[in-house]
Amino acid sequence: MFRQIDRSKRIGKLIDSTSSGLSKRRGLPMVIGIALIIVALVIQLLGYIVSSPALDIIGTILHSVGALSALIGLTVSTPLGK
Repeated sequence: MFRQIDRSKRIGKLIDSTSSGLSKRRGLPMVIGIALIIVALVIQLLGYIVSSPALDIIGTILHSVGALSALIGLTVSTPLGK
């Protein structure tokens, strides 16, 4: 299974385009992560005011995705170069 993935031209092109795009905008994943965390804070505050469990869940998911995006951005920014 992994041999097929390694030989896939689509995945290779996707990785090349992603790495070349991120090398020009190294801080973008971190900015997206921070923005998602801020949006999650607002949604969680609204969920607290309205007492809506759905807004709490959405806020928690956005917070987690934002934190992961920011951490991945920090991890990837150094190997992509200056």
